[in-house]
Amino acid sequence: MIHLPKDETKAMVAVHGWSGILLGLLLYAVVLTGTAAVFAEEIGIWSAGHVASQSAFERPMADTMRTLGARTPAKYHEAIDLFEVGDHDLGAFFHRHEMDGGVPVSRGIFYVVGKNGQVIHSQAGTDETVFGPRNDNALSAFLVDTHVRLHVPNPWGLLLTGVVGLSMLVAAVSGLLIHRHLFKDIFTLRRRAKPVLVNRDKHSVAGTWSLPFAFILAFTGSFFSFFGTIGVPIVAMAAFGGNVTALNEAVFGTPGKPDPRPAPIGNFDRITSDAITRAGAVPTFVAVENFGRADTRVTTYHPPKSGGLAPISLLYNGASAQFDQVKPLIGPKPSAGGTLAAIMSPLHFGNFAGMLSKAIWFGLGFAMCYVTYTGIRLWLVRREDGARSMGWLDRSLVIVGLGLPVALLASTATFLVAMPLGSAIYWTPASFVIGCAALILAGFLWPTSAGFARVLQLAMAVIMIVLPPLRLLTGGPGWTIAIATGQPVIVALDLAFLLVGGWLLWRTIGARRTVAGTSHQALAAAE
Repeated sequence: MIHLPKDETKAMVAVHGWSGILLGLLLYAVVLTGTAAVFAEEIGIWSAGHVASQSAFERPMADTMRTLGARTPAKYHEAIDLFEVGDHDLGAFFHRHEMDGGVPVSRGIFYVVGKNGQVIHSQAGTDETVFGPRNDNALSAFLVDTHVRLHVPNPWGLLLTGVVGLSMLVAAVSGLLIHRHLFKDIFTLRRRAKPVLVNRDKHSVAGTWSLPFAFILAFTGSFFSFFGTIGVPIVAMAAFGGNVTALNEAVFGTPGKPDPRPAPIGNFDRITSDAITRAGAVPTFVAVENFGRADTRVTTYHPPKSGGLAPISLLYNGASAQFDQVKPLIGPKPSAGGTLAAIMSPLHFGNFAGMLSKAIWFGLGFAMCYVTYTGIRLWLVRREDGARSMGWLDRSLVIVGLGLPVALLASTATFLVAMPLGSAIYWTPASFVIGCAALILAGFLWPTSAGFARVLQLAMAVIMIVLPPLRLLTGGPGWTIAIATGQPVIVALDLAFLLVGGWLLWRTIGARRTVAGTSHQALAAAE
């Protein structure tokens, strides 16, 4: 039991309510898109029809590295980023670090190497263009960018989502404090009580069970938002005279003395093979420093081992292809701070235990969406006497709470049509903006918010049912091919859309009973 004086309890209730009301709709948008972004990789495979299952780092790449090094100007040998693009093709970004208007950028040449070892695409540019969305991953990149910064230009987008994360932390702490019977509330569901009490119990149960997740999500999300926008500039100003590049070199750089003598790169296949054996998984990213020199360093980055939480980084001598050490994320030696920083990403995205942890994070994310939606709805129900003045918030809640999923599903359908035409980068976000504008206009013109909520549920159901056949009609692989090539996630997502869409359609059409009051019907829609 948590005992607070009466006045303090009232204060906590007010803090809990207003922290949700002021930024609740933004919080809902961030959490909902983050919930979808948990499966961004799987959504990318499903939507683009990727059927290759062998990683680019499992194929021979020693000759490829030597060939790319020979055709790239020496000024871009300072660093190389290696990662997978498309259907397990290899992306290689040869670049150097420089300042552009006081902002550090990476400028160089980006190559895409196909499965046969041949360069199929190359372009000169900065890291912003290289790591931006591509035609085949426009949908997954759009989901991630919406979650990370709501498509607001940097650094303001990151600051905004950071503030939203802090508001979530405030709501979680205040929600914990106003529970007089915390453990009792976990299991309390009065199904035969008044509708408001039933919905309040559901809100409390969902919120209480997801409290640990809310703390983790809010803390790690705020860390990512404020780390680069506020933390790094302050530390750079205080300790490095404002030189962000020097800070990054000191904190994230590899140990060892500089040795600029020319030296050919070692056997890269030996490095990748040894790294996969040591880490137990293929790399998600490989960084090469000082390519073509005696002090070449290669760092491979891997997901956590089975049963582990922190990702793994392995450092190799690039010239000899010999293993050097397990490299901490921060600093030259292992530290508590480095370990804490390393586990931030797995804890936030839930990818530390494969599909199991992703599924749990996905479910908890939807629980947080439900808690946010019903929390605002209950706040409005308690103020029904002032319904006229709060009518705009009532409609805004329906538009954002149910309209946002509709707009995201519509942009998914648009991506499936636009990707084969080569215009997905433009039409995926454009369709989302157009859909949001249409839904906002319709939401405020519709006679009742409850009626509009039902229309939005029907729209969600129909789009979900249409997505799998639309994917097949636009050239996506069938179930037989997907299973034969080791990509069952395509079948799983097809089934998920069909089952959830069918259930939602049956539930919406079959719900004939009338619920008293607009507010309570919208609460039913949230479920």
